Amino acid sequence: MADQRNIKNIDSLIYLYFNFGLIYDDIAFVLAENHGIEISTRHLKRRLSHLEDVVDFIKEEVKGPGLLHGYRIMFEKCRDRGLQVKKETVRFIMKEIDPEGVEIRASKRLVRRAYFAKGPNYIWHIDGYDKLKPFGLCISGSIDGFSRSIIWLNVYNTNNNPRIIGGYFLESVKQIRGSPCIVRGDCGTENGHVRDFQTFFHRNSSFGNVYMSGASTCNQRIESWWGFLSRECTQFWIELFCSMEEEGLYN
Repeated sequence: MADQRNIKNIDSLIYLYFNFGLIYDDIAFVLAENHGIEISTRHLKRRLSHLEDVVDFIKEEVKGPGLLHGYRIMFEKCRDRGLQVKKETVRFIMKEIDPEGVEIRASKRLVRRAYFAKGPNYIWHIDGYDKLKPFGLCISGSIDGFSRSIIWLNVYNTNNNPRIIGGYFLESVKQIRGSPCIVRGDCGTENGHVRDFQTFFHRNSSFGNVYMSGASTCNQRIESWWGFLSRECTQFWIELFCSMEEEGLYN
């Protein structure tokens, strides 16, 4: 009987033996003899053709922002592209295509602190992301502490104007038809309107402190999201803009 794990990862095996330089008949023979997997040469060619499409897509992705992606994110991007592929196959292909990137990403795994929220919309975390601010891109975001759903993620020429941030908050409250029990932000003046709006919405409530302020480093959910955004997207653009600046292509 065939090894069920090998059947599950058949595409990874096909890709491996193809990269070894084996011809179709030899790949089919090795799969049958070593793994108990019977596959016709015609079906093997179809699977290899599909795998080549996946490999070409991943190769293009890792030339851009995809260079920062782990295999889980790349798997989702493959699915969004309409490529039907197993997550384990994507992991295997990325390890073959970009072994150094895989090793670097693995070495930066974080030990996460425990976090608890009572339910959806119990607490919203808000903050600004300034890493792209030198290039005129000021990001403001909010995330639900329970579901990690993005409440808003907006780019403008400022993320320090209380009216702008307050507008983001009011628009989100309007969309969900309610405000969270608690808003967690830093002590910056840009959150002043949000604090006032939140306090007004809960003026008849006995809930207690409906706006919590403190250092950005203590705003765990949104800080974690900024780390994800940096790894998976913005770090690529920061390095690109800095390189263009050094070469005199960007002012």
